[in-house]
Amino acid sequence: MSAPNAMPYESPATVAMRDDMLTGGLLTRRVLAWIVDAVLISAIATVIWLMLAALTVVTLGFGAPLFALLALLPPFYSWLFLMTPLQASPGQALFGLIVVRDADWGEPSFLQAIVYVAAYWATMAAGVIWTAVAVISTRHRTFHDMLSGLVVMRRSALRQYLTAGPMGWNMGTNASDGGRPFV
Repeated sequence: MSAPNAMPYESPATVAMRDDMLTGGLLTRRVLAWIVDAVLISAIATVIWLMLAALTVVTLGFGAPLFALLALLPPFYSWLFLMTPLQASPGQALFGLIVVRDADWGEPSFLQAIVYVAAYWATMAAGVIWTAVAVISTRHRTFHDMLSGLVVMRRSALRQYLTAGPMGWNMGTNASDGGRPFV
């Protein structure tokens, strides 16, 4: 699939180079982002668990059913951050990643974000091996990326491509520096 702003004269080699630029190093960054997010979710869950434990003691056990809500924390965390202007979880943002629609590279819709998160956590529950599809797929997309119509890209490369245009994505100029090429 070509980029949303691809021109008819773009050769398959140019499209492949562009996709390589936008997704280079993506797998390593996604794994590291996942680790950061797992640590953050664990820290948040620990704080909430301690608060619920205190509430349970104070209410003589009537707060105990609220512990079931902890199961909603990981999907809510993922969905909430996907819907922010960052378009990425804190771990993804830390490693310079952004989640965009595959069709036009815009912000994910509400429904796409729900499908993305639900499919992601279903994939995690079914076994992480399902994420291995990213090794062989175009743009290193996982199953939940494909199902939701989203794609993860490097934020800086996407910004450079969009500002330089389809013809000069690798030779963009820096307007504040007299129009010299980015190097």
